[in-house]
Amino acid sequence: MYGNDSGDDDSPGWEPPSRFARVLAEKQAAQPRGRAGVAPPGWPPAVRPPGVEGWEDTAVTWLFDLCPPGYRGHGVLRRQPLLLARMARQHVSAALAAARHGYGTAREELAPVVPAAVVEALLRMYAFEGARAAVTERAVRLVEEALGGERWEPRL
Repeated sequence: MYGNDSGDDDSPGWEPPSRFARVLAEKQAAQPRGRAGVAPPGWPPAVRPPGVEGWEDTAVTWLFDLCPPGYRGHGVLRRQPLLLARMARQHVSAALAAARHGYGTAREELAPVVPAAVVEALLRMYAFEGARAAVTERAVRLVEEALGGERWEPRL
């Protein structure tokens, strides 16, 4: 059936053959433009700068911490950090969308059920969590780009 060229028995059956293998090969063939050890603005503090020794290990640990615990059981995500970054980005994007939707609907849906002060407290929580998810989404995107070979120049 469908799978990838590496023989992973936990590859998703719904993916066309070797789609990710081709993308990964193209990314690995590209030469980084920037310098190793330079982290761009918005880079997560828990991840070492791209290109330094062990940075991918810290990236994988951080990305798994953002995902549901069940993701750790899929070997393909540990073997292919770029795929893990993709999954983490999708998960964080969904959390951001949920916070935005909750913020937009809370007042109307909850006004008849809870006091106004409680709704206002919930709106503050949605605003805080939405902002945090937006910052995390940017950080995941930067890590994903670095795993794909992107490097940055230092800014003055």
